[in-house]
Amino acid sequence: MTGTVLQVNVKSQVPGERGLPKYPVKRCFATEKGLDGDHNVFRQTKKKGNKDMALLVYPVETIKELNQEGWPVKPGDVGENLTVKGYAHDMFKHGQQYKAGDATIEISLECDPCTNLGLLPYVGQEQVKTFMNTIMHRRGWYARIIKQGEIRPGDPFKLK
Repeated sequence: MTGTVLQVNVKSQVPGERGLPKYPVKRCFATEKGLDGDHNVFRQTKKKGNKDMALLVYPVETIKELNQEGWPVKPGDVGENLTVKGYAHDMFKHGQQYKAGDATIEISLECDPCTNLGLLPYVGQEQVKTFMNTIMHRRGWYARIIKQGEIRPGDPFKLK
């Protein structure tokens, strides 16, 4: 099965800001630490640069589900680095390897929702617990970088 990298997203380090939403870029180089130009406070400080959390993969199919449920989620909003098309959330499994552009990634663990999602304007602090419950087991998948390389929107995203 082959999908597509729909969008590549990063967030530069800005003092006092969190890692979401992330913003689209035309290309990015994936290293064992993550995507160049992407800063994730949680991964860097609390998780001590855990390489199993180098990047976050999120299917656009889940974004469409959330839109149908009344949440105006857009690619990059939940902090994902790669918004991909062609795979449902539950198709991803620990240990699977995917070719993404010139890089190879390996799914390491499912991402749990966090209170930072309250920073999204359509969520806010009033609805953060509701939104966290809504996207439980639909927040995306962390991956480690097996082979470094450039990733661009439109690149194939393929299970190896």
